[in-house]
Amino acid sequence: MAKTILEKRSAAVAEAQSIVESVKSAGDLDEGQSARLGELHTEIKGFDEHIARAKSDAAIVEQIKSMGKVEHEGTPRGGHAEVHAKTIGEHFIKSVGDRIASRDGGRFSVQGPEWTGAKAATDPQLTGGGDGAYADWLVDVDTNIQREKRERLVIADLLGTGTISGSSIKYFVEGDFEGDFETVGEGKKKPQVHVGDPTPVVDALTKIAAWVHLSDETLEDLPFLVSEINNRLIYKLGVEEEKQLLSGNGTGTNLLGLLNRSGVQSETADAAEDNADAIFRATTKIQNATDLTADGIVIHPLDYQEFRLSRDANGRYFGGGYFEGNAQPPLWGLSTVVSPVVERGKPLVGNFRQSSTLYRKGGLRIDTTNTDGDDFINNMVKTRVEERVALAVRQPLALVKVALTV
Repeated sequence: MAKTILEKRSAAVAEAQSIVESVKSAGDLDEGQSARLGELHTEIKGFDEHIARAKSDAAIVEQIKSMGKVEHEGTPRGGHAEVHAKTIGEHFIKSVGDRIASRDGGRFSVQGPEWTGAKAATDPQLTGGGDGAYADWLVDVDTNIQREKRERLVIADLLGTGTISGSSIKYFVEGDFEGDFETVGEGKKKPQVHVGDPTPVVDALTKIAAWVHLSDETLEDLPFLVSEINNRLIYKLGVEEEKQLLSGNGTGTNLLGLLNRSGVQSETADAAEDNADAIFRATTKIQNATDLTADGIVIHPLDYQEFRLSRDANGRYFGGGYFEGNAQPPLWGLSTVVSPVVERGKPLVGNFRQSSTLYRKGGLRIDTTNTDGDDFINNMVKTRVEERVALAVRQPLALVKVALTV
């Protein structure tokens, strides 16, 4: 029987503790113990993230069940009520929903941890009244909404994270090491080495944002606005963030993504049969060029499918059969992000967590107003969702672009 996540985590913790206990009597960690301890630490963090996502999913289910109830405890209107919310959308509604529904006017801002139709992107969305295009939607609201957090890993999950107080981050990329140490005789001249001057790099914050135009009639159905914020806006913002982190070209307001950083290594497969070996060689290149070990890979779904469905001479799947309970096992033990944002045949292997840092300033921000232009007299409301992020890559050599044979 396949182990549960909790069982796997417990086993990893036990093994790590065993290594630590052995060191108490044996002295410092040897190279093998150090490497294994690092692997176990990464595995345990991955288990913890999976467990946290599961808890978040359960909380969202409970929130949906009680979505019709909004409680402000112990404070009259006009005061500052204690607000309890499980999602950004619910937090927004519980904070300012009563003021929006009353049409008092004004601008509301909440600081938080696509609509698809036949109209143009610049058109407002209207209910159309009792017999309009969306009339049937007003009868009831389907609460089986898509979750704001995608189930699969995303590139941001691989990166180290940090906070930033200014508008940009400055850091230094280490220069080349010239010369080397040698054995020398007594009284003989020692060899000189030189560490190249570090190169200063500045990465500025960039803003990812969009807004939606809603009518007051739509706002009266407050649970719908909760799902609108959670589902469409936040999800689509995350999709754009992933594109920027991987392949942003650095021009204008774009981030300079991982693939476009100077110093990133490359590896090429000689034939389709060499694809898996090429990915492993990429991990070795990282070890040879840095003191880091590869911890992740970003790969296109069709490339991953080729690996996942490959079989040995006896027809057995290398990654396990379809009854073994793991539909997406990792490649070479790396945290595997399967995403269409990376080009097919060109996965990226790297030590993402230590070589690169994702900075967020202020978290996710949601602003709503009905005083923009003539929105007030037309009973319209605009809601804007945005975030500010910066990406720092301190060790480009810890990233390897792989060219597969497709």
